[in-house]
Amino acid sequence: MALKIYKPYSKGTRGRVDLVREELTADKPEKSLTHGRKSKAGRGAGGRISVRHQGGGHKRKYREIDFRRDKHGIPGTVKTIEYDPFRSANIALIAYADGEKRYIIAPKGLTVGQKIMSGENAAPTVANALPLDVIPIGFTVHNIELTLGRGGQLVRSAGTGALVAAKEGDYVTIKLPSGELRRIHRKCYATIGIVGNEDRMNTKLGKAGRNRWRGIRPTVRGMAMNPVDHPLGGGEGAGKGHQPVTPWGQPCRGYKTRNKRKTSSRFIISRRKK
Repeated sequence: MALKIYKPYSKGTRGRVDLVREELTADKPEKSLTHGRKSKAGRGAGGRISVRHQGGGHKRKYREIDFRRDKHGIPGTVKTIEYDPFRSANIALIAYADGEKRYIIAPKGLTVGQKIMSGENAAPTVANALPLDVIPIGFTVHNIELTLGRGGQLVRSAGTGALVAAKEGDYVTIKLPSGELRRIHRKCYATIGIVGNEDRMNTKLGKAGRNRWRGIRPTVRGMAMNPVDHPLGGGEGAGKGHQPVTPWGQPCRGYKTRNKRKTSSRFIISRRKK
């Protein structure tokens, strides 16, 4: 995928770098696999803000993605490669031999007309979904299940891929993009290949308004607030001498928030931060 660097015709194009989406083959999504999704603006059921800096943005339709890949033994054909406003990766529309259509995350190298399949007997080629115990060591995978039958939860962002590092007993060791080594049950499914749209990380929005279109509102520094609004607020001058904290006083920038007694910690062989 190529990048387009804009000339500074205006303040909004100065520094703007966009994707040239030449691999996309459809302008509109499959109607049967889309539905409306109301914006919550970061508010929970009680109407209070639970996630800050969200609100506004363009109206979007949600595409239902098949993370489970449970059409075992039924071949499918790639019909289109499409844009998805709810994720960094592109998606692919698959038409299966039994007439059903589903969306999957589009891996790098996937082309229109390509045949794909999921199941234990599928070949270990790009976009095929297989159990981890039949994927050879050294292969790169994405859309990895943590719980059998729940669907892929790991490695779904654009340009990411995990390495099948080792196999021992009922578990397969996976090296995640963060560098973490984690054991996952051998019967859990994963999809072969790296997630496509890898050049997305090199784009630059160019202006604040494009963030507003995405539903992201401005972020105000804590030091610019009043003492009633933030622990770092108030005072004269910039140097407060405080440690960085959240508005509720919890330390950030390196403070570990993971529960030390979390059950799944026993599956982590090596953390991403040693």
